[in-house]
Amino acid sequence: MSNNISGSRWKWRQSSVIPGFGLTFGYTVTYLFLIILIPLGGLIWSTAKLGFADFIAIATDSRTLNALRVSFGTAFLAALVNVVFGVIVAWVLTRYRFPGRRFVDAIVDLPFALPTAVAGIALTALYANRGWVGSLFEPYGIKIAFTPTGIVIALIFIGLPFVVRTVQPVMEEIDRQVEEVAATLGANRFQTITRILLPSLTPAILTGFALAFARGVGEYGSVIFIAGNIPYVSEIAPLLIVIRLEEFNYAAATGIATIMLIISFAMLFLINLIQAWSRKRYGYV
Repeated sequence: MSNNISGSRWKWRQSSVIPGFGLTFGYTVTYLFLIILIPLGGLIWSTAKLGFADFIAIATDSRTLNALRVSFGTAFLAALVNVVFGVIVAWVLTRYRFPGRRFVDAIVDLPFALPTAVAGIALTALYANRGWVGSLFEPYGIKIAFTPTGIVIALIFIGLPFVVRTVQPVMEEIDRQVEEVAATLGANRFQTITRILLPSLTPAILTGFALAFARGVGEYGSVIFIAGNIPYVSEIAPLLIVIRLEEFNYAAATGIATIMLIISFAMLFLINLIQAWSRKRYGYV
């Protein structure tokens, strides 16, 4: 009997390929609770003290609804734009060799290193009515800075690296011979992209979209300068939370934060479901 027990223990130990599972798993759970779950739990607990009626009043306030619409709408639109141009940038960096390629590859990561406030000031200076870019559109009555359009541009700037760095490694793993075989079988370029390359890249594209969208929803520093922060026009939800805190209206601040948490979690959960379905659909695990 003892031999069987010792043999089963030996097999269990042999089945663990990565050593130190207990220690690393414990650290992971502890880190998750201290950094993520406890603060979120505190936020939900503070919101629960409001009562259902007060929470609904905060959620249905016209200024809150408009701020949420601006935040989630601009983040969603910016993430869509980043998916298109992020895939193109990743394709160019992966498939072509040209002078200055390493420089372009490094520039993609600039929004990661650049302070968000600096990015916001620079974008505002460029897209204001007297800026280099904004002055070109002013004669046509098109205003970019201090409008939701400026918010979208700021979110595109800070969200592009997420899509590029998510799609680029997957694109590098795709053998170019697959494209050549498809061409020899009579497939045109459009068919090769839609039937050969796109199915392989779909999970990575969805991941990049989710990361860019999540970053855009919670972005503050690069947006407040170019948004103009006009209530009911270009006011974002994170700024409204700060305003409520400055007014010492902690109940409204936690209520808005909880609403953002619920909406963000629901949308990210939906994206993860679509991502899992795409993996099963195209045979990726």
